[in-house]
Amino acid sequence: MSAEYECREQTSPRMLKDTWLQTRQWVRSVLSHSALSTQLAALLLLSGCAIPIVPYRAIYEDPVNYVRLERDETVLPEWPPSAHDHPKSMRYEDLARVLGGISVKEHRIWLQKWTQGEAPLMPAFRPDEVMLLSRQIAEALAVAQPDERVTFYLSQPQTSAKRIVTSGGLYLHGTELHFILGNWQIVYGIPTYGMIYDRRYPMRPTAAKGFELFFDPSEATVVQRHSFIDTLLANTKDEFVIDLTKVNSGPIASLATP
Repeated sequence: MSAEYECREQTSPRMLKDTWLQTRQWVRSVLSHSALSTQLAALLLLSGCAIPIVPYRAIYEDPVNYVRLERDETVLPEWPPSAHDHPKSMRYEDLARVLGGISVKEHRIWLQKWTQGEAPLMPAFRPDEVMLLSRQIAEALAVAQPDERVTFYLSQPQTSAKRIVTSGGLYLHGTELHFILGNWQIVYGIPTYGMIYDRRYPMRPTAAKGFELFFDPSEATVVQRHSFIDTLLANTKDEFVIDLTKVNSGPIASLATP
């Protein structure tokens, strides 16, 4: 048998048909596995991008504002000192006095201070915001559990895709009120698609913090120690502690006593 005949025999129509069928099955198998891999990758991506749900109890909510009680993950059952002193009864008039004493100042670097001077102190809350928050926070503290903190969210819609946001939270430890201002008068652009963070996470900044917090009277502020990095990033006073016994000698001191 010649080599030419052997070559023709190997490439007969029957063998070509078998080879074509095997190739088609292989292509189908690859496409099937590829589609399965794509679907699996998509599921993993969606699960990875899912927005974590923050459990909460609503105290007050309207279309643009709310006050809630959220679980504080820093409170550990095995470490009782980490628990907050909740529930706590406080008059809304006293809370209004505390909220009205909080001021915000824009953080400026030395060059800005040299050219523009020190930024002025601005009230953290408008009078109507103080009135709303003081009443609702008083109600929240009265029913809060030791492992919960009070969170608040205030917004002023500007357009259908933009709003000004002030948000944060607080909790009580003995006679000390721990206050966190996550956002202050931040212009938040509502994304067309994707996750909307400002309402879901009121204590988390939606942008780099560019402000410092102050309280009047200043002697009621408990000095906090911070690292050099915090100082450099202007995060040294985003959370501050107010000693309620030093606000004045009136009802706040007595009500704050455990």
